[in-house]
Amino acid sequence: MSENAINRYHFTADWGGSRIGFTEISGLDIEIEAVVTRDSSNPVDSGRKIPGLRKFSNIILKRGIAKNDNDFFNWINTKSIGNIERRNITIKLLNEEHEPIFIWMVKNAFPVKYNGPILISNDSEIAFETLELTHEGLTVTTP
Repeated sequence: MSENAINRYHFTADWGGSRIGFTEISGLDIEIEAVVTRDSSNPVDSGRKIPGLRKFSNIILKRGIAKNDNDFFNWINTKSIGNIERRNITIKLLNEEHEPIFIWMVKNAFPVKYNGPILISNDSEIAFETLELTHEGLTVTTP
């Protein structure tokens, strides 16, 4: 492991809700689709690959449920016919001094799925909820 490696456990997400701390955030992925093209007069039966559209994974925010906090549920319920509240989100990976090391900026995010907790009668674990977001773009910066 490199001495410059960064721990992944100290982060925040400014998403428009009252709490910015999460147990887990995943889906900070970007993929470029490979498009195969071929000229019909080319005798070779394979194509040439060119870059196509950029694709962004859905982002999943996971946290423990807290009393009097329905922010996830309230956001997904902003959906009306053909419309939903969109938000720009800022996710920051922090160092020991609580300063950002990496910043992910998410454009026009909105929830597509809410998962409530799994309730088990003989278990004392924390109840978690997740919110899955789709969005229109992701940029990464280092301050």
